[in-house]
Amino acid sequence: MAHFAEIGVNNTVIRVIVVNNAELLDGDGVEQESLGANFCRDLFGGTWMQTSYNGNFRKNFANKSYTYDSTRNAFIPPKPFASWTLNETTCQWQSPVSYPDDGREYSWDEDSTSWKLAT
Repeated sequence: MAHFAEIGVNNTVIRVIVVNNAELLDGDGVEQESLGANFCRDLFGGTWMQTSYNGNFRKNFANKSYTYDSTRNAFIPPKPFASWTLNETTCQWQSPVSYPDDGREYSWDEDSTSWKLAT
């Protein structure tokens, strides 16, 4: 099964749907993203892009509220905190301080820009 994301205002993902792989096959039996996007557009209208459930392309599996960045050809999740920066390789947000590696559970505290032990 293929997955397609509907792209809305400001390149924000509106929804992700599953499409049968047969809808992507051209006359030679080769999958073509454009055929899947056209199938989605014909059914629902809008602009559609394929997303990879296992991250084989476009960096991340699209989810509602993610943004499609055409320069990076990637789906990027919403920025969780103002202090976090985008990892250009993974297109995931990273905290300015590494998550502690002591087996305990922490949550991010934006005011102190540090990890706090979860209670």
